This record gives sequence, structure tokens and C-alpha cells, in this order.
Amino acid sequence: MKTQPAITRDEEGYLVNPSEWTPEFALQVAREEELDLGEDHWIVIRFIREYFDEHQVIPDVRHVTAYLSSNRHIHKKTAKANLFNMFPYGYVKQACKLAGMKRPRAWSTG
Repeated sequence: MKTQPAITRDEEGYLVNPSEWTPEFALQVAREEELDLGEDHWIVIRFIREYFDEHQVIPDVRHVTAYLSSNRHIHKKTAKANLFNMFPYGYVKQACKLAGMKRPRAWSTG
């Protein structure tokens, strides 16, 4: 049986190297955060990963909200409310952590 290499996390549980992310990592963090991941969670996680891969920065919450609004054909305010319902402890604390991002030094969650 093959063992997975150790993933390095900081003291708050964020990945030190986002390239080490796997879907299994997201599932592990979801268990730690007591979240049951549904399809909308995965839409957000995949968008964060893809945005980061393309731009080398974590997308601001407004980019995720705009994407959810477009993807789900809902108003941006509804998309933002849905995002914060899915990740009740915040975009950075949960969504970015599940997506394997480093903890931003300074961040607005609004």
C-alpha cells in the first residue's frame, strides 16, 4: 500500500504550499470544521483553485460571489448570502482553507 506524503500545514491548519492540495485534504479539513460538503461547496473550492492557478492570488470574496451568481443564475446578494451560509465561519477561515490556500496576512472577508 502506497503512503501519501505528509502535507505541511501552518499553526492554523492552512496549507503551507497550495500545490500540495488534494480533494482528500478538503474532506479532512471539512471534517475538522464540521462541514458536510455539497456540490455548491465544491463549486466554490474548484473556483478558488482554478482562479489561484491562473492568477497566482487568492480570489477576493467578490470574485467568488460573482462566479456563484453567474453559475447558479442568482442575484449577487443571494450568492454572497449563500456563500456565507455554506462557510459560516467565513470565507478565509473555511473556504480558502478547504481550497488549500495559504492564510492571507491581511484580508477583508466582506
